[in-house]
Amino acid sequence: MEKESELGDKFRKTKEVTKSDLLQVVEWKFKDLPWKNDRLKDVANIDDTEIRRKSHDVFGMSSENDLDKVNGLRFYGVGTATISAVLTFYNPKEYGVFDRHVWREFFGKEPKNEYLWTAENYLKLLAELRKIANQYSLNARTVEKAYFKKNLDETSS
Repeated sequence: MEKESELGDKFRKTKEVTKSDLLQVVEWKFKDLPWKNDRLKDVANIDDTEIRRKSHDVFGMSSENDLDKVNGLRFYGVGTATISAVLTFYNPKEYGVFDRHVWREFFGKEPKNEYLWTAENYLKLLAELRKIANQYSLNARTVEKAYFKKNLDETSS
């Protein structure tokens, strides 16, 4: 939570993400997962100026352009799950982190013959998060965390 808040404050103030910031997001999102180091290597190879430029452009877009925002933050090795974390840190009112636990709470098991981590699937999840957030006057991130915890608790017991 501390890293999320620290980076979110920085993103809102500077209106950009640096390579160092993106590496920290990857560390946070994939902390205990075996492919974290591969993602870190991919991000290390991205030009810092390009990350700053693209993130600045995305943070300046109107709120109706969610697909453009997701696609605007795409780099080699930076997929929808990481992008969702960047957008969530920047604007937790409107975004939540794309995670399989949250997906399962809304839609059941991941599709067997389909890649889960698409921009379209993230937007589908966002629509559900926002619907509940609006219904109860909550942030999308707050709703997403509650559903994440619910699924994690259910699968751990």
